[in-house]
Amino acid sequence: MIQPKKKIKVLIVDDSLLFREMLARGLSEDPHIEVVGKAGDPFQAKDMIVNLQPDVMTCDIEMPKMNGIEFIRQLLPQYPMPVIIVSGITNKVFDAMNAGAVDYVVKPDEHSTGTMKSLLNELIIKIKTAPLAKIQQRRLKSIVSVPKSAKFDTKKVIFIGASTGGTEAIFTVLKNLPPNIPGIVIVQHIPPVFSRMFAERMNTQTSLTVVESAGDEIIEPGKVFIAPGSRHLKVKKSGDKYKTEVFEGEKVNGHCPSVDVLFYSAAEVCGKNAVGVILTGMGQDGAKGLLEMKRQGAHTIGQDEKTSIVYGMPKAAFEIGAVDKQLDLDSIAGEIIKAVSI
Repeated sequence: MIQPKKKIKVLIVDDSLLFREMLARGLSEDPHIEVVGKAGDPFQAKDMIVNLQPDVMTCDIEMPKMNGIEFIRQLLPQYPMPVIIVSGITNKVFDAMNAGAVDYVVKPDEHSTGTMKSLLNELIIKIKTAPLAKIQQRRLKSIVSVPKSAKFDTKKVIFIGASTGGTEAIFTVLKNLPPNIPGIVIVQHIPPVFSRMFAERMNTQTSLTVVESAGDEIIEPGKVFIAPGSRHLKVKKSGDKYKTEVFEGEKVNGHCPSVDVLFYSAAEVCGKNAVGVILTGMGQDGAKGLLEMKRQGAHTIGQDEKTSIVYGMPKAAFEIGAVDKQLDLDSIAGEIIKAVSI
């Protein structure tokens, strides 16, 4: 990781005094991070933001006086800054991302496998990359109009990879796709449990059937399979059908699930029947796999810099020639529809 040239000023917002102190002590051990303030609620935090001008804020969701989601909605129009959610396992994390948070980490508790040390390690990495993220006010995207007479090539399979900012980007794409679109397989860098919550959320908010993949599922029109957190997902051939395969493995490009693992399998198994899409995210995961998909005849799409929260993965793919078309987020669903239409 490229280390910042100057210390990143961090404001911690959490209603637990003990947790605030533990975070502050752990983050301060990194020479590139300076904890400039600790607030117990959003009202204290707002005054500190004005006076201390932090570069990054960490924020809990459940707090007295005002929850973190409403705080982010009110804060960002006045004081644009990267906000990282530090919360227990809750579906409200996705509401916070929708409100404008750039990332999140999970608080350890008696039900989770995480520890305070692993949380701090993950949070330090995300704090250091947060200043690269764009702060974007969420807006309602126009729905792509698809004629009822539209016909799709059922041999096609759509593959999507994303990381930082990806949950909202994926939602924007999926909600603009019709219910008879060819099957979709997705890797989003996401912790365990949240992958299931994310799939359930997409299932209720789009016209598609979205599930966390369990493996050995037939990929068919209208179905979306999302990789489970901490397990890889790839595609395999079964007769004249394509199926999912879920397995445990070492991290690839620092991630499990890895976009490259999915994309390389798409190139090998589906060839020209694949459509590859790489969305917002930090790092290079997926770039080489997308290039291999293109070499095998797949149509490949990358999100542009302007609409990416972090223009890392799409940039890496674009720079090595892996992207056939680079588009703004609102245009990607339409390009997918064109790529799979008969």
